[in-house]
Amino acid sequence: MFTKLKKWNTLRNQILVVFLAVMLVVLLIVSLLTFNKVSTLLKNNADKQIHQTAVEANGRLESLYTQISTASKLVMTNYNIQRILTKGYEGEDVSYAERQQIDGIVNTIQANTDGIFSFELYTNDLSRLLPLDNTSLFSRIDTKWIREANRQNGGLVWIGDDPHNSDNILALRRVNLMSHGYANGGYLLISIYRSYFNFADEQEINNYNQYSILLDTNQKPILSNYPESIQPIIDHDSPTISLDQQDYMITKQTSNETGWTFMILTPIKALTEGVSVLKAGIILSGVIGFIIFFICSLFLSTFITSPIIKLTKTMQRASTGSLTMNPSVTTINEINELNSTYNQLVKETNHLIQMVYQKEITRSRSELKALQAQINPHFLFNTLDALKWALDDKDEEELAEFVISMSDLFRYTITKQRDGDWVTIKEEIHHIENYMEIMKMRFGDHLQWNLTMTPELEQVKIPKLLIQPIVENAVLHGAGNKVKPCMISVSIQLTEDEKYLQILVEDDGPGISKEKLEFIKHSIQLGGGISVKKGNGMAISNVHKRLELYYQDRLKNGLTIISEVGKGTEVSFVIPVDGEEENDGEYKDDSNC
Repeated sequence: MFTKLKKWNTLRNQILVVFLAVMLVVLLIVSLLTFNKVSTLLKNNADKQIHQTAVEANGRLESLYTQISTASKLVMTNYNIQRILTKGYEGEDVSYAERQQIDGIVNTIQANTDGIFSFELYTNDLSRLLPLDNTSLFSRIDTKWIREANRQNGGLVWIGDDPHNSDNILALRRVNLMSHGYANGGYLLISIYRSYFNFADEQEINNYNQYSILLDTNQKPILSNYPESIQPIIDHDSPTISLDQQDYMITKQTSNETGWTFMILTPIKALTEGVSVLKAGIILSGVIGFIIFFICSLFLSTFITSPIIKLTKTMQRASTGSLTMNPSVTTINEINELNSTYNQLVKETNHLIQMVYQKEITRSRSELKALQAQINPHFLFNTLDALKWALDDKDEEELAEFVISMSDLFRYTITKQRDGDWVTIKEEIHHIENYMEIMKMRFGDHLQWNLTMTPELEQVKIPKLLIQPIVENAVLHGAGNKVKPCMISVSIQLTEDEKYLQILVEDDGPGISKEKLEFIKHSIQLGGGISVKKGNGMAISNVHKRLELYYQDRLKNGLTIISEVGKGTEVSFVIPVDGEEENDGEYKDDSNC
């Protein structure tokens, strides 16, 4: 831990820490003071605004109440209506024509009053005069409201929802007969549009639902936009309540004129959202101020310590292998001397690296040429061995063709190509065809082979003698060790990303045991020869080494051997399609033979 702390114990970091610590303390004190003052102000303003909203809504209620009360009084005190209700009170019959007459009067008053859906007029025996049918008041409302209207003696009694029309609410007044000492002459039932009290419509504040509740003088609900039972809200005494896992603030306002109580339930989150915005603004301002101060402090500390830091970074890059000269700086003599010494060291080290690099390139080229020279006599030995077998049972004409094919093989193997060690796949396949013709002279129908390759791959460049040694190995250890006929398959195809080429050689020979296969793979990785019954395994080892030298770190899959006793052997590798272009500058040999 102390080692890590020591790493950061620099002059620049010390300057930064001191400056930033001072800045953080200042920002913290200012932010706390500002947040406390402004958040208190925002909350008080929100409370005042909601209270003012309640007062305004209550004033509007009183105005609406007054309008409805006035319209209903016009109906109750109309001379003709008083006269007809008096006839009913005295037990006289009211004619249909008289009912039609007062229907016109009521319709006129209703048409000139906003919010009233209908007036229904009943006699003191609860029979309906208007509308023109014989419905009883009992069928419209509960008897408790009639008793309440009698108790109010002409006052307006709010009933609430109309059971026959959910879009309307009901109010009831007893009609007193002025000519009979204000005796009970009947009842006026008023149906009012619910939308007339649009303050009770559902509201939203900053995407939070706000609820409104209207209670009568007995704390019974008249209107509410809260979707569930409001009785717990009415019975709640605290200024805040929790509903549906959300806290609400309750604001109440009681009208002196109507005696109604108007309640507003406001989500506390909506009230504190301004505080959250304030908090976010203070934090954002603090972060921006901190960043600006950090940049200024960094610039100042860097300006003070830049000569030492520049030299230190240059030295650190040397550990990654990039030895560069450090530009001269104008600073104190000690640092100038250190900078000069470092530059001299870089010059000498780069010179040594260049010498080692050239030697490594020369060594790689020599190793490739040695591998190429190694495979030529190996191939020659195996081919001459086939010639020995052919001399026993071939006539002169067949031997002549055999010699011509063999000469083509030797010419391909020994002759330098125009592109150095690189040939097209077409040329390599032609060489394999010549070789298989010679081997078939030895093995006859005992040896069969086939090629799978699309024509567009024929011009892809690969190192010479990259595929043929593997085919040769399959012939010698597949067909050579099998009594029954042996099939050798060569497959050349693109991989899924089309930037790499897979080359696969497989035979249905006797296969290799698990122990011997592990030994072969281990020997290939170590770079040694492989001692087998026939041949010394030089072809496989040689191809593996040349793959690594030609393609180096661009080789996707090196030599892969899969085999099982009795099921044959597969040898494959995956190389880049443009391998010749990438390696041309490093290994190309333009000499001709």
